[in-house]
Amino acid sequence: MRFSGWRVLREGLTGNRGWQGHWRDPDPKPEYDAVIIGGGGHGLATAYYLARDHGMTNIAVLERGYIGGGNVGRNTTIVRANYYLPGNSEFYSHSLKLWEGLEQDLNYNAMMSQRGILNVFHNDAQRDSAVRRANAIINQGDDAEILSRDQLREMAPLLNYDNNRFPIQGALLQRRAGTARHDAVAWGFARGADQRGVDILQNCEVTSIRTEGGKVIGVETTRGLIRAGKVAMAAAGRSSQVAAMAGLTLPIESHVLQAFVSEGLKPIIDHVITFAEGHLYISQSDKGGLVFGSYLDLYTSYAARGNLPMVEHTMEACMAMLPAIGKARLLRSWGGIMDMTPDGSPIIDRTSIVGLYLNAGWCYGGFKATPASGQCYAHLIATDRPHEAAAAFRLERFETGHGLMDEEATGAQHNLH
Repeated sequence: MRFSGWRVLREGLTGNRGWQGHWRDPDPKPEYDAVIIGGGGHGLATAYYLARDHGMTNIAVLERGYIGGGNVGRNTTIVRANYYLPGNSEFYSHSLKLWEGLEQDLNYNAMMSQRGILNVFHNDAQRDSAVRRANAIINQGDDAEILSRDQLREMAPLLNYDNNRFPIQGALLQRRAGTARHDAVAWGFARGADQRGVDILQNCEVTSIRTEGGKVIGVETTRGLIRAGKVAMAAAGRSSQVAAMAGLTLPIESHVLQAFVSEGLKPIIDHVITFAEGHLYISQSDKGGLVFGSYLDLYTSYAARGNLPMVEHTMEACMAMLPAIGKARLLRSWGGIMDMTPDGSPIIDRTSIVGLYLNAGWCYGGFKATPASGQCYAHLIATDRPHEAAAAFRLERFETGHGLMDEEATGAQHNLH
């Protein structure tokens, strides 16, 4: 089943009776060439690229709930490639290029909107940092511009430019950045993987990882033993728990990150905007709701819910940056479980157990990384060699101290978050 304008018109005129399910609901096979633990964006993207790029179709994606029910459905939809440090910079550049052709590749509307992202700065030090970042982004081959206060005011007139504590002096702009519909991304990859023969097994929780002689042989699940020569972990905030099933300890802390959406409003924000003093990021959805978030809740947790002090802080930041929304009603909030590494950068690597692979530690960057993460992880699983775009994301850097990527410039350390 392919989507097209003609197909939508035809189904609309014939009672929409010709649509088919997007993916099958198969029973587990006794054995696969590879199984992927986690039916979120990264797990589904990995399965898709394994099938498309490497011809591996005897694959199962194991999800303990329903696909897209974890972090991929709980984020603020932002897509960007404005990272600063080598390692991260080229990876997210690669990811943005994949985003730009993703809908055509999947034949699925992911609602990709390259509306641009504005990183607002408030003082000379932040301006200097923005200029350095812009130069690094341009040297990487991506777009970046520094806007003056007057240029920014033309693009975002409702910001509070005269706030005495946080006066706005300008912004770093990346025009190719924007947003995508998080659910549609998961559904598109699931559909594409299923069409290539991948089994998507929902309500199939992994309870243990089976190994023999230092090599993985399969997984125990709530639907029975599934044997596999390769097992790939893509469990986001649950990565430490899943790795522990194989006796591994990861340099990861799991924290809750809350997100919010307001009632629907008339269009007032054309871009994604981030506010440096308060770490607020906000955009407006196609339905009119303001989608925004702020800091981590700053305590370790596996609960997909947040705390009221961080709600209060986020609303304070909203009022400091955009006081015009003060009377808008908050429609709902939710929490995602973030897998935070000591240096704020991810891991795509083999583990010490032969045939067991790790994709984790995405911190704040998981959604925007989805297509590149899937493609690079698939390359690693299929060839046992790291993809050049993800060559820096080695697990051993936390043991040796070599190759750490301190993207936040706060010093790599445990309990950082």
